[in-house]
Amino acid sequence: MVTNKIKIEGAKLVFKNFQGKADDYNSAGNRNFGVILDDKIAALLEEDGWYVRHLRPREDDPEGYATPWLKVKVNYDHERNLVPTAMMITSRGKKRLTEETIGQLDWTNIEYADVIISPYNYPARNGKPAGVSAYLKSLVVKVIEDDLELKYADIPDLDEDPAFE
Repeated sequence: MVTNKIKIEGAKLVFKNFQGKADDYNSAGNRNFGVILDDKIAALLEEDGWYVRHLRPREDDPEGYATPWLKVKVNYDHERNLVPTAMMITSRGKKRLTEETIGQLDWTNIEYADVIISPYNYPARNGKPAGVSAYLKSLVVKVIEDDLELKYADIPDLDEDPAFE
């Protein structure tokens, strides 16, 4: 039974689908993203039963190295009070992301990300062994802003001012 959370600072996020959009690899409503792992952490997680995936090796890599990564589910379960914390940092400050706004991370260029992942131990079923799924507990991302965003960063957003509603 895995109970320890995983904290990864400076995480590289891949396959971002915070919106839960349906595609070839995802059913509608399933919010998730991937985190690239180093080999040592990947091996330890696999030993504990986490489902570590591997990217296809690059064609120009003679060694055939397959980068390990972990799929992290983003679940808003208000009934059980299991709601992840997500924060976005820009030059203007930090902003808490909600269930309604976290989808904007799908199109955001991320400079830096820190993440805490919670384990969920699932039982063996339908001939498949027991294992551990990864769920988002906490995420903080620092956004890469372009020159125009920085130039006009000090101007207040109208959609965040209640006087304009």
